[in-house]
Amino acid sequence: MLKKLELTGVGPSAHLGPIHLADRLNLITGDNGLGKSFVLDVAWWALTGTWPDRQPWPREETTREAPPRLEAVIQGKTTESHVESVFHFDNHEWVLRDGRPPMPGLVLYFRADGRCSLWDPAQHYWRRNKTRNADDPARPDALHLNADEVWNSLLSPDGKTICRGLIEDWVTWQQTSSPEFKLLEQVLLALSPSESEPLRPGAPLDPLALALDDRRAHPTLALPYGRTPVVLASAGIKRMLALAYLLVWAWQGHKLAAQSLKQAPERRLVILFDEPETHLHPQWQRRFLPSLLKAVEALGDISDVQIVLSTHSPLVLASVETTFDEDRDALFHFDATTDGPTIEKLRFAKRGDVVRWLVSPLFGLEQGRSLEAERAIEAAERFMLNRAEENLAELQTQDAIHTELLRVLGGADIFWPRWIVKTGQA
Repeated sequence: MLKKLELTGVGPSAHLGPIHLADRLNLITGDNGLGKSFVLDVAWWALTGTWPDRQPWPREETTREAPPRLEAVIQGKTTESHVESVFHFDNHEWVLRDGRPPMPGLVLYFRADGRCSLWDPAQHYWRRNKTRNADDPARPDALHLNADEVWNSLLSPDGKTICRGLIEDWVTWQQTSSPEFKLLEQVLLALSPSESEPLRPGAPLDPLALALDDRRAHPTLALPYGRTPVVLASAGIKRMLALAYLLVWAWQGHKLAAQSLKQAPERRLVILFDEPETHLHPQWQRRFLPSLLKAVEALGDISDVQIVLSTHSPLVLASVETTFDEDRDALFHFDATTDGPTIEKLRFAKRGDVVRWLVSPLFGLEQGRSLEAERAIEAAERFMLNRAEENLAELQTQDAIHTELLRVLGGADIFWPRWIVKTGQA
């Protein structure tokens, strides 16, 4: 598990942190471009000793004497360990001091664009070779799949199949009634958008060609409007199908790898998730985080799960109001300052509904209305305070403001009673 991150000389800020993460849920909010996704990338590095993409580039003000530095604290099975990486300008590489960080458990990183990275301690962990006094990567560093590979397959450079992909695995699991398929059914049910719209696999299909160049049998969903091939489902449903498949595939694959090594499987899981609300209807956004925790429970045998998640959705935050635990969960907010972005741990407060989340410091809206409606109400407020001269010339009279309010506000807007009473129109 990841306990702390601290960044110096790299990323959008000269210094960021220390960020003290909670044991279960870690929710990260903030405007675009302030570093939420970057923090997830660094969290992946801290947990796995690898980079999911290109390694981060140093800030211009860094020097050889004061190089960029990444620091983290990882909770292993029994002890906490400090992990540090320094950028070396000679070869333009980040060098991890003291070799691979301690084993954090199984790590999954879900990206906003559909990519996924997996680090499995049974398949990717390597230890320092004391005899050779060198880091000996006897196993692959990690596994990275793009959106197409999640669905269709991932092959090694020598042509071996690393992942058969959702389509082929789903069909095989379903036709053989394997434990993987039973687990997939449970995870899909947990991730469903509502009780009335469960994600249920359709009956097995005979081989069906959906295209002349694709003669594979395709799995289906039993949706309210009929059985639908999964490849033709909506973008939101497909994202949840990919999530369900990868959870099952990674967990079952880890157990098989551990069995072949004659060692006990891990009981710890870390999930990094960038903007899970992408493509999801508000109803589904409101259910996602509780559903994800239920999906992990369905996997079984996992004693500890840590989730680090970035979001722009007030509904995702509202969804955990009844389950947020200050002892196990944390809320972080990125803010822009003249010296660069900062991140602050905030006390979680129940706000009751999505509008109150929208107008909270986390999202920074003055009102949960259109921009034109917000401006009209601000003009009306100034008029009622005898400060109409501060308004635009066309909004300095009662009639002009009333006309604009009629244009931009709905008839049931809660501002109307106040305006009508205050201006004597009641």
